[in-house]
Amino acid sequence: MKILVAVKRVVDYAVKVRVKPDRTGVETTNVKMSMNPFCEIAVEEALRLREVGAAAEVVAATVGPAQSADTLRTALAMGADRAVHVLHDPDPSRPLLPLAVAKILRAVALQEKPGLVILGKQVILDKEKQKATVEREVDGGIETICLNLPAVITTDLRLNQPRYATLPNIMKAKSKVIKKVTPEELNVDIRSDMEVILVNEPPKRKAGVILSSVNELLDKLKNEARVL
Repeated sequence: MKILVAVKRVVDYAVKVRVKPDRTGVETTNVKMSMNPFCEIAVEEALRLREVGAAAEVVAATVGPAQSADTLRTALAMGADRAVHVLHDPDPSRPLLPLAVAKILRAVALQEKPGLVILGKQVILDKEKQKATVEREVDGGIETICLNLPAVITTDLRLNQPRYATLPNIMKAKSKVIKKVTPEELNVDIRSDMEVILVNEPPKRKAGVILSSVNELLDKLKNEARVL
């Protein structure tokens, strides 16, 4: 079975995200970029499934400009067998929106024909019956469902600890195949009816205060924090 894992190039988790001065989007110029941490978990889970014999091949895929190849090389260094790069350098004023990305990933999946697409959570595979048993968090606890393959699942932050890419594997990744295609070659129309008008940072939180007694807390809850 083949597993397709979607990975995304994002601002590194250790970098403070800033909005551009013209408020058209997030600043990415001269900013350290890396693979989305959730995507790392998805790659790790796919590799573990291959290691236990539930899959034969792991393919990483991404959509983005030429620099996104670095993210795919990270997935290859972790152990992915090959990669697909859908080249697209969007107009900053009209970024590639989720629906267009979904259409592109659907086209890649139809082309690759994977048994499983991982974008994220826990999964147990039955190779004989071609089914996946998946656990997901719901309001009342954990729900277990059974899916026929092929299927699409997502990963949870606590699912696993992604492995580090070793230097030898990083060197090997340079020789692994990255297939390059464009949305046009996939026959995907990426035009959108939506347009990003303005991007603002979240409002800054007010400073907290230290209270001296329970009575003072109750007074503030009653007179200052009440919803009008």
